[in-house]
Amino acid sequence: MKKLALILASVMLMASLTACSSGESETVSINFPTASTTGTVYPMGSAIANLWNTEIETVKASAQASNGGVDNLNLIADGDAQMGVAITSILYESYTGTGTFEGRANEDLRVLAGLYYNPNQIVVAENSGIESLSDLVGKNFAPGASGSTGEVETNIHLTQMGLNYPDDIKAQYVGFTEAVDLIRNQQLDGAWIMAGLPTAAVTEVTATAGGKVIGIEADLIASLQESYPWYAAYTIPAGTYEGQDEDVLTTAVKLTICTDASVDDDAVYEMTKVFWENIEDLAVTTPALAGLKVEDAVTDLAGVPLHDGAIRYYQEIGVMD
Repeated sequence: MKKLALILASVMLMASLTACSSGESETVSINFPTASTTGTVYPMGSAIANLWNTEIETVKASAQASNGGVDNLNLIADGDAQMGVAITSILYESYTGTGTFEGRANEDLRVLAGLYYNPNQIVVAENSGIESLSDLVGKNFAPGASGSTGEVETNIHLTQMGLNYPDDIKAQYVGFTEAVDLIRNQQLDGAWIMAGLPTAAVTEVTATAGGKVIGIEADLIASLQESYPWYAAYTIPAGTYEGQDEDVLTTAVKLTICTDASVDDDAVYEMTKVFWENIEDLAVTTPALAGLKVEDAVTDLAGVPLHDGAIRYYQEIGVMD
């Protein structure tokens, strides 16, 4: 019996040593919340997750629809998501525990990559009488779903121009899809949408629901930049949407893929590497990624640090020292 026990113990030890020496890594599961299904971010996130699953054996990523950046950052902070999409403004607030995230700083928040600038798009019904942001007073307006990036942006812009948000508007907290239907049915005067160009919801409103895009005044943009340095002046080119005959001036901030410091360094390195090495293929199905440069991945991140795994890749290709 003692001999049999020794043989069994030897077999178990050998099996353990074989497993340890095989070099196999455990699969890293990535829950990847993105945004509403009608914007550009959700299909982009799905394409990226599919790429990671195809090219990286040790990563199993699942893109999920969500209420947008604030929701994503809360999920990451709570450990319910490992990756997410968010713009630098709310990224900064989550990292520092300010604004929307007052008293809830997430110092473990990290960036995998800075992507493209995400413009604010204010779409209104042609017959609403709205020509500028000041005309929103008393109107039925959708700042976005509760907790969404759109709602945060609406709050910042209207407050900066001296309006009392949300009391000065008749706020309806609905997402892109419902806002389009409500504008079409003349139950809503307008909606705030923040997404890359062109945005499906804005395209639908302007093409089928009698909508138009209005701009943000240059003096308000300058004022915003003094208080919130992550904002950039951005032009929506004429012809982007049906009936848009002129350029529209607005604000924009950079969109990022963010994560938590606890996510495995090797996994983040591989995800960063695979993302950038396949960026041209991704751009075929996700036009918002067209023309993206890896050099811009590490700039304008509002002071939020990159993940160590991402830093390794950027240093490897000479983008960072």
